[in-house]
Amino acid sequence: MSRPIVVPLIAIALILAGVVPAAAQQPAGQVTVAFHVTIAPTWFDPSTAPPQITPFGVLYAIHDALVRPYPGQKMGPSLAESWKESPDGKTYEFKLRRSLKFHNGEPVTAEDVKFSFERYKGAGASEFRARVRDVEVADAQTVRFQLKEPWPDFLTFYGTTATAAGIVVPKKYVTQVGDEGFRKHPIGAGPFKFVSHKPGIEVVLEANPGYWRTAPSIKTLVIKSVPDQDTRLAMLKKDEADIGVAFDGPQGEEVKKDPRLQLVSSKHASIFWIEFAEQWDPKSPWHDKRLRLAVNHALNRQRINEAACLGFCPPAGVIVPRVMDFALQAEPPAYDPQKAKQLLTDAGYPNGLDAGEFVPIPGFSTVAEASVNYLAAVGIRLKIRPVERAAFYAQWREKKIRGVFLTAVGNSGNAASRVQEFIQSKGTYAYGGYPDIDDLFQQQARERDVKKREVQLLKIQQLTIDRVMFAPVMDLRALMGVGNRVAKHTITDVWMSPFPSYEDMRLK
Repeated sequence: MSRPIVVPLIAIALILAGVVPAAAQQPAGQVTVAFHVTIAPTWFDPSTAPPQITPFGVLYAIHDALVRPYPGQKMGPSLAESWKESPDGKTYEFKLRRSLKFHNGEPVTAEDVKFSFERYKGAGASEFRARVRDVEVADAQTVRFQLKEPWPDFLTFYGTTATAAGIVVPKKYVTQVGDEGFRKHPIGAGPFKFVSHKPGIEVVLEANPGYWRTAPSIKTLVIKSVPDQDTRLAMLKKDEADIGVAFDGPQGEEVKKDPRLQLVSSKHASIFWIEFAEQWDPKSPWHDKRLRLAVNHALNRQRINEAACLGFCPPAGVIVPRVMDFALQAEPPAYDPQKAKQLLTDAGYPNGLDAGEFVPIPGFSTVAEASVNYLAAVGIRLKIRPVERAAFYAQWREKKIRGVFLTAVGNSGNAASRVQEFIQSKGTYAYGGYPDIDDLFQQQARERDVKKREVQLLKIQQLTIDRVMFAPVMDLRALMGVGNRVAKHTITDVWMSPFPSYEDMRLK
């Protein structure tokens, strides 16, 4: 029997047996994800993404990037089928896959790549402007990035969730509708198409059967804004949600107790720390290193971990997560309330200090309350002032949050990308800095010898400890609840991400 006859007969036999090839299966069913924060419309537009992981829980559903992490790839070719770096480290050339299309049917071209990069103004934008000389469109499928000098971290910033600069949007459509119109109805090249958005309630997406990696098996993806933890838990128990994002310890314990549910701890590069916004102001009490050191010794990090994270979140000694490349593996400051009280006395506050407001990043009330309670126990009295997540990011970026506040950052990258945004004085979210740290940061950014870079980055992190620039709390392993209907959650499948690989999720 000749081969042209055999193949159709085999296919017919498989269909009759009920075995249909994966490519032929149509998306079906709905997955509902209960987010721990209110979804901001700005998250639909990668050009303004902050240095946080949370927006990528929406961005990577709608959009795709030239290079990005996905299951099996720490930083794999996505819209680009390949790339190469020149021997001198100053040119990166990307080849796009053929026949790629945006959700509106327009082809994905090198011109869209150039346009997307040039309109980008989110995290890392200043670093790109300082280091990228030009973006050249060689042909419809080829784009070249020309750097001013070698930058070993170009792909770290461009091809991971350190920034969203590598995400590609359609130039023609964005130009027609403008930035505001794009946020109201985003068009991407990702696994799901935008359907609707009810502000403060939900985003509805529909499968893109032509997605290059794999057609999603889920037809409808609904991402709901559910800031209240008990409500997320109730939705999970009633099968009204299939994934509950970022539970605190008490709710996580309830998920563990329910035999129908599954508790999964993420593997992403997130970390909590207390920021001393006024340490650079000589008139502020926080200018005194002893006061900042008192905060560090007042925190019982292990107990906070147990209460808020069921023991999954290791106490931290530096604000670069230990899972990142070039992270300093530093021991956390010892819990020593007596030493904290003595430091307060030495600083001129024998009766403690009324330290004003304490603004915590939304969604993690147990960490915030435990931190404030431990500080109060040694005499540092603070009053929690809650804000919405989008407002928190904006106020932090605009340096409007004063005194001390609790933050957390979960985007990937390496130690250099964290130093760039939060430690060196020109960082978007840095309230100040030191000339020697700035010099070390610039040196490592040009250094192509990995060992020398590591020494420089480790020294920067040690200097933040020596100068008590921050009060690290703990690495975050987000507690994710998985519902009864889910067969494959994919939560830990994407490198340094707490969110599912949506196109790879499966229902029972």
